[in-house]
Amino acid sequence: PCLTQLCSPVAEKTGKVLGEFCRCYKEQYGIALFNSVRYEIEGNGGPQAQLLHRKVPLEDHVIYSGNLFQYIEENKKWRNRFCVVPHNYGLVLYENKLAYERELPPRVLVNSAGYKILTSVDRYLELVNSSLPGVTPKSGHSPILKCPTDFPLILWHPYARHYYFCVMTGKEQEKWRAVFQDCVRHCNNGISEDSKVEAPAFTDAVRMYRQSKEQYGTWDMLCGNETQVLSNLVMEELLPELRSTIGPRLKGKAQERQRTWIQISDAVYRMVYEQTKAQYDAATAKCEQERPQMESTIRTDMDQIITSKEHLASKIRAFVLPKAEVCVRNHVQPYISSILEALMTPTSQGFAEVREVFFKEVTDMNMNIVNEGGLEKLAEYMEKLSHLAFHPVKMQSCYEKMDQLKLEGLQQRFDVSSTSVFKQRAQIHMRQQMDDAVYTFETLLHQELGKLQGKDDLCKSIQRILERVLKKYDYDSSTVRKKFFREALLQITIPFLLKKLAPTCKGELAKFQELIFEDFASFILVENTYEEVVLQSVMKDIMQAVKEAAVQRKHNLYRDSMVMHNSDPNLHLLGEGVPIDWGEEHSGQPEAEPDADKRRRAKQVVSVIQDDEGVLPYEALLQPGSPEPREQEEPDCGAPPSSPDGVEKIREALAKESLGNDAKAEEQLTNGTDATRAAPSPKPRADVQSEAKVAHATPASPTAGAGTPSPSTEMSCHQPSDKETGEEVAPLSNECSPLQPTGTTESGEGVQTEF
Repeated sequence: PCLTQLCSPVAEKTGKVLGEFCRCYKEQYGIALFNSVRYEIEGNGGPQAQLLHRKVPLEDHVIYSGNLFQYIEENKKWRNRFCVVPHNYGLVLYENKLAYERELPPRVLVNSAGYKILTSVDRYLELVNSSLPGVTPKSGHSPILKCPTDFPLILWHPYARHYYFCVMTGKEQEKWRAVFQDCVRHCNNGISEDSKVEAPAFTDAVRMYRQSKEQYGTWDMLCGNETQVLSNLVMEELLPELRSTIGPRLKGKAQERQRTWIQISDAVYRMVYEQTKAQYDAATAKCEQERPQMESTIRTDMDQIITSKEHLASKIRAFVLPKAEVCVRNHVQPYISSILEALMTPTSQGFAEVREVFFKEVTDMNMNIVNEGGLEKLAEYMEKLSHLAFHPVKMQSCYEKMDQLKLEGLQQRFDVSSTSVFKQRAQIHMRQQMDDAVYTFETLLHQELGKLQGKDDLCKSIQRILERVLKKYDYDSSTVRKKFFREALLQITIPFLLKKLAPTCKGELAKFQELIFEDFASFILVENTYEEVVLQSVMKDIMQAVKEAAVQRKHNLYRDSMVMHNSDPNLHLLGEGVPIDWGEEHSGQPEAEPDADKRRRAKQVVSVIQDDEGVLPYEALLQPGSPEPREQEEPDCGAPPSSPDGVEKIREALAKESLGNDAKAEEQLTNGTDATRAAPSPKPRADVQSEAKVAHATPASPTAGAGTPSPSTEMSCHQPSDKETGEEVAPLSNECSPLQPTGTTESGEGVQTEF
């Protein structure tokens, strides 16, 4: 098969799906805009958070960097790579550590949204075998991948290219796995919740589109930025068609057919992504253009719109509610307590572990201050503590509590494809609550510093502030968990109810359209009002179940009647101040550091187990059937270095790492894009919903590398920024070419297939 034969059907399918989706998006945009303006005018109290929220994100740190081995598909070799995970959780792979320090362009930039982290080659082979039914290597034949060590790390995606890594020890594998999982968690985390119109419009449009195809329930591939989510939406429909038409035509051994299929899927995904981005950007731009006029109408006619909507709701309620209540009573109510208990146990254990980790870190810091000299060491300790929420290994004990979440039996009944959506959402809440607790502690301690007299005062003050913050954490974590439980119950039960009621109710909804005034048709939809009525039918039972759970005090939840009034009236004013820089203010340096020195001082959050470049045995670098290496490519032979068995505690080893000079032009994290190639022009950021959230951004054109620059050559540092966690694709050539791996051998400049 060649790309020429795929261009037309892929473009046709993508255009059809995007056409239907953009119609849904336009409808939901008006609804979301109305809800946003109404909320702004009417407000909606709710409990006030006691902890402070960091307004300015931490950006002067690297999550992790270190060496691992990557399998290069183009020449079937394993190569040592220096991997850097910056604060935006992209994976940036360099030729080696020296290339990173010299600010040379990275080999690969990977956005991990939608990926799964596998530590078993057998599990990977199962997924590969299932992706192309009927094509399974015979017993005794070489599989598609062999790992030279017992510690693989594989990034698997149902549509995009796969990435293969391995390390030398189990400790390294465990740490890298925690780091990679944090990258996936962050990149899956959709659009910022600050987007009050675009985000709900997008996610509701995705839901409405899938429901129009009779697909209800949670969706695992609702992850990444909007373009990634829509590409997944297209691929979900397109891939089975391609598999049935192209699969039987693939030639060669089973392993070769599997490898070719992965390449075809990746190539199609990139084509879909490019077309999807263009169509979606055009649709959002049109909505933004119409927004001022729509908003003006909403503000002018708010009362009439609300009255009209309530009249429509009353008519739909009279028709739907009796049927919905019977359905709730018979099919939902008996299971609510079971679902809630299944959610509460691991979630509450996870939040309790967050509290414990925070308490332990602050207590250890206090003890170290007693033993090591007070204020002089405070800045160093506080810089480490400020990054606690972003430490994948220390937070792993909190995150892994959610692995216990099981909805066995209930999962099939309520059409929940997987629990990963709920696990990930709870873990995101854990990280946010940890950071809020740390930031509140920082702020209160910083306020106290001017009043302290010596080491004893400092230690007493730390202990007192810790107790205050823990009380605030208990209250906020209870509020966050109760909200999470209510949302999860709705996510599980509402799609089930809509599916149950569809045969008797959905066909009758058209007759209610005449009740909507034409002037208000952009802000009131029959379908949305119907769903609100269904939600009301079950909301009372859900609220009651969560309330009863809080009364039992089994999971350390506050009752709804418990309202903690602001015990620190000036605390939130402190949170509005300039961010605290412990290194600048309390490091004892009399002069401000130049920017370049400050960048070199950037901290690495996770300590390195093996800092030196490992070397695999020579024979392990070649896979069967790989070409003979060129003389200059031969690795140095030698025994692989062993990682130290006694690793220092992570809290004592936040290593200083050089980040290099700031990039004047931001670099987009593309999924495996060769960073030496030019990238598309910037587009504005947009964001998505609660199930999956990832920041979306765009690159400036990177420096085109024609050869290896000399050490003295000054180059722009390709250091990813916050806006790089979106996925961007370099434009495909208009001329379709026969399918083959894009990229060259290791000796070339372009190494990876672009996405």
